[in-house]
Amino acid sequence: MFVPRAQNPVLAACLTLLASGFVAGTTLLAKMLGTDALGPALHPFQISQGRFIFALLAFATAALALRLQFTEIAWKTHTLRVFCGWGGVTLMFAAAAFIPLSDATAISFLNPVIGMLLAIPLLKERVGPVRLGAAAIALAGALILLRPTPEAFQPAALLALGAAIALGFEIIVIKRLTGREGPMQILLTNNVIGVGIASIAALWVWIAPTPQQWVALAGIGFLMAAAQACFINAIARADASFVGPFFYATLIFAALYDFIVFGVRPDSVSTIGTLIILCGAGLLMWREGRLKAA
Repeated sequence: MFVPRAQNPVLAACLTLLASGFVAGTTLLAKMLGTDALGPALHPFQISQGRFIFALLAFATAALALRLQFTEIAWKTHTLRVFCGWGGVTLMFAAAAFIPLSDATAISFLNPVIGMLLAIPLLKERVGPVRLGAAAIALAGALILLRPTPEAFQPAALLALGAAIALGFEIIVIKRLTGREGPMQILLTNNVIGVGIASIAALWVWIAPTPQQWVALAGIGFLMAAAQACFINAIARADASFVGPFFYATLIFAALYDFIVFGVRPDSVSTIGTLIILCGAGLLMWREGRLKAA
């Protein structure tokens, strides 16, 4: 019989901060692989393949150790979720190679806002003025990060925006899965299907990685698996409305890693756009917490 975890907000916050550091680490490694930092640049399709392969190794090992008992698997729903997640991750890795990690990460953080907007037509959810206002604020921040002027426009930022849209669709599909299957089964199934899809896509662009690139690919997979494990355990120990804001530390880690490795400093436009997105996302999270408490 499943026994809920004891509530421990302090541990949940620490686990979430750890997860955010891991997620930022995956984008840093993706940027290194997508440039010539570790050898000939790898295509985002190949980077995503490595992420799924090594994450699958991690989750399969955990499933064997835990002697996971499977329930009925909704294969069609899982496949749809993986297409959305794979597309989002691939676009995110592509964006990270061309624009500052903090910008790419901030724009990708629109995914809960986009997920909320998509829930209106797809899940028939009702959205009030506060939540619509939060979405408008966050989208305004993203527009600033896109730098929509002929002199400053970042075309690669559209890749991050595409990642946010794809991950927003993934949120809708996840809502349909979480009520049917356990977290470990969802994660394992997701990565099994993901390896197949990512490998087919990578087949046309695959090149032999250097030893350093193999290590980085493994790092992306294991860091992503560790981030997911930390976040799931955090959610089990505290409300999502409490845990969520700590995950925005990913932006801090991304900017720090980018500065240490590539010497990139966020400019004033990046800072303003990021803060506006955080305000919108924070308002949405506060509202969700109030709705659940009501």
